[in-house]
Amino acid sequence: MTPLQERFLQLKRKRGAVVLAHNYQRREIQEVADYVGDSLGLSYAAQKAEGEVILFCGVHFMAETAKIVNPEKKVLMPDLKAGCSLADSCPADKLAAYLKGNPGLYVVSYVNCTAAVKALSDVICTSGNAEKIVQQVPMEREILFLPDRNLGDWVMQKTGRKMRLWDGDCYVHMEFTAASIDRIRKEHPEAPVVAHPECTRAVRALADEVCSTEKMVGYCRNSPAHSFIVVTEEGMLHRLRREMPEKVFIAGPTDHCACGECRYMKMNTLEKAVVALENMNPEVLLEAKIIDRAKAPILKMLEWSRN
Repeated sequence: MTPLQERFLQLKRKRGAVVLAHNYQRREIQEVADYVGDSLGLSYAAQKAEGEVILFCGVHFMAETAKIVNPEKKVLMPDLKAGCSLADSCPADKLAAYLKGNPGLYVVSYVNCTAAVKALSDVICTSGNAEKIVQQVPMEREILFLPDRNLGDWVMQKTGRKMRLWDGDCYVHMEFTAASIDRIRKEHPEAPVVAHPECTRAVRALADEVCSTEKMVGYCRNSPAHSFIVVTEEGMLHRLRREMPEKVFIAGPTDHCACGECRYMKMNTLEKAVVALENMNPEVLLEAKIIDRAKAPILKMLEWSRN
């Protein structure tokens, strides 16, 4: 425990804060969070949070989701500029125009989108429950899946359900290539490849398991293998190594570097988190009408995920 982490924990207790952190956050943040998980787990955790304040260490759309499911709480972020290339690929005004020109579509939105896009959606999903959510959409309805075309393509492969796919992607997962993963597989032939469904179909085809970050934990824990190649944002390795120190986790490389790192996730630092609790800022604010409209599809997701 570093002095800065101790200072952070003192402030957390003083402010009555619940600290939620995504699997892609820095190691020093994950170590002092109350809950570390994927988007689905964080949504449940935000909904149940009992503290006076939620400090959300992730990217902006995730903190918005926390505010939507628990609007009475003050939601803080270490850095409000921590955005998401995937969420940016689907502006709410463009979606509204598309829906106006294509009436009758059932909108399934990946949680990696803005609150304004969620407000235009019928149901939300995460990478952990996307297959289950799509299977519950009435068969007579044509689905528009957004914003990630790679996740949507994977869901179509898993379910056999044809969908319209929005043309968006995560820049980090797009940096993994079939060539880069093939090379690391040859270097570590004993290690199963575990990949996130935001990767391209060519990368997913090389994986032994394709799943959300949360399901990666269970897969690696239950597998008899000793080492794994993990093809997602490098922050995930901190959690895997912390929970399974007896196993070896190898970062999936890109064509440019030894691992994939999200510049937005890494905008949150422990130093900024301390300042946020000291000043009770920056705060995530949303209009009441956006909260009301976006809450229904999120709650539908949480309900459908329990079925």
